[in-house]
Amino acid sequence: MCASVLTNVALPTTSATLTLRIIKSFEYRTEKSLVLHGVNLETTTVGELKNIARQAVQTQLGWKPYRNVALDTMKLYTKAHGAKTTNLIINLDHEEWIIDDSSKILADLGFENETEVSLFNRELYDQFKLNPETRWDV
Repeated sequence: MCASVLTNVALPTTSATLTLRIIKSFEYRTEKSLVLHGVNLETTTVGELKNIARQAVQTQLGWKPYRNVALDTMKLYTKAHGAKTTNLIINLDHEEWIIDDSSKILADLGFENETEVSLFNRELYDQFKLNPETRWDV
């Protein structure tokens, strides 16, 4: 009988897969996922991860609508096999999951294979928290 391997430990921390949920609009639930393969969680900092994402948004096809958003803040969305929020765009609870220190190493923050993080504009997030209503049906 073969033992199953959980996906969060299926790859080493030196070659993890991360999903960045790039958020353009909280109200309209506009987000696009950027999947990064081969990320070294033991050496990559939060700042480096933000720069990788910003570079992808500026240079890769399909990201043009996101190029005018100041992507300055990251927040943990979920880890593999973890509970997900009921809010489809971002988890509004757990303010401690906001990652403010760009010098922190991802592994030191508990990142593992298949971690999902949101990357967004902090000012837009704070506005949405005050009135978390979606307008996608307008």
